[in-house]
Amino acid sequence: QVQLVESGGGLVQAGGSLRLSCAASGFTFSLYVVSWYRQAPGKERELVASITTGGATNYATSVNGRFTISRNNGENAAYLDMTSLKPEDTAVYVCNAAPASGWGLRYRGQGTQVTVSL
Repeated sequence: QVQLVESGGGLVQAGGSLRLSCAASGFTFSLYVVSWYRQAPGKERELVASITTGGATNYATSVNGRFTISRNNGENAAYLDMTSLKPEDTAVYVCNAAPASGWGLRYRGQGTQVTVSL
């Protein structure tokens, strides 16, 4: 059974940090590009960060320099380290996995809520 399970969300004050985790199972994680998306109420879904199978990373301008995406293929896990959090970072963060080959199903988790207070 394919699963992506996010954890690590919560309530944090502005300027604080959180680490989100994405635990994968049921597919060959190392062959997938992993991305974190977020969606806030009333806003469009935003691609926050992605990491390729080779470890190349890409970030949204809004989080560049504050967030770091990483992966551990041996643990079938990906992470999003978030620092200097701002109230505008408040959203549901969702982990996605897409086959690097471009062929096959994409997977997504249920999401984890991140709330940043003033």
